[in-house]
Amino acid sequence: MISVFVQMAGETQQTDRVDPQWLDPASGALLWVDIAGLDEAGGKLLSDVFHFHPLAVEDALSVTQFPKIETYPGYLYTVLHGIDFTASKHQFATRDVDFFLGPNYLVTVHDGDSRSIAKLRDVCERHARVLQEGPAALMHRIVDQMVDHYRPTMEALEQEIDTLEEEAYYGRRNLVRQVLRLKRDLASMRRILIPQRDAVGRLARREFPAINDEMSYRFRDVYDHVVRLTEEAMLFQDRVTGILEINLATVSNRLNQIMKVLTVLSTIFMPLTLIVGAWGMNVRLPMFPGGEGAQFWWVAGFMLALTGGMLTFFHSKDWI
Repeated sequence: MISVFVQMAGETQQTDRVDPQWLDPASGALLWVDIAGLDEAGGKLLSDVFHFHPLAVEDALSVTQFPKIETYPGYLYTVLHGIDFTASKHQFATRDVDFFLGPNYLVTVHDGDSRSIAKLRDVCERHARVLQEGPAALMHRIVDQMVDHYRPTMEALEQEIDTLEEEAYYGRRNLVRQVLRLKRDLASMRRILIPQRDAVGRLARREFPAINDEMSYRFRDVYDHVVRLTEEAMLFQDRVTGILEINLATVSNRLNQIMKVLTVLSTIFMPLTLIVGAWGMNVRLPMFPGGEGAQFWWVAGFMLALTGGMLTFFHSKDWI
């Protein structure tokens, strides 16, 4: 789906086509073209009407591109990533949004699942000032929304890490799988956030003529948010590594405790087995005082006394 918003003489209208005359800054028109869906019609619009570079058009129509900024004569091509809200609950994923920023126009290309752009489309239909501020300001609004949508995901990851830290001390068997999945999600987040931080940082440094001083200040605020998200992702990855180490140490400690108990039991039963075997042989052995009926109680008492003595000795050595 292709949405075209044009503002002329202070009024914003939504049309179904792009007049090539609007692309001339002298026309006084401010244009926003949103291409939702990577189809042939969008590709023809980018190539035949806007005459963007074929490499930029190819990147825009591809499924995934890492965040980046490229300059072309007359326009700026930017790729940034927003949170994928349709992804699985237990998987981090993003969707890229391509921006073509010109003197008086902004072209956005995505797969149709961008909440940030959908919200701005609704606002643009009701408020003329959204386009009146210029295409750079509109791009800032979209990028700011995309970055803000990272916050709920980061909070959910932090809550999951807090829960795993508590469970790590109990040495759950299936904790390793959860930790490894979480590490994979954090690695994916860092792989996106680090180049995205660099791209937004370039927008904030007044490196491009299309970004004036006022817009650079706004992008600087977005850059601070991206830097904070990147640092949190790095911190989360360190915490997850610590959780894995704690869990492995806890499991190893539990195994040692179990082995210690089994060793103590084996040590106790070794002399008891010897005594039972000796007095159970069909040979004459020294008799304890009393008759034949008392021999069982003598042997049983001796075994209990030996067991108690061994337990007392183990306890005195802090072995149990």
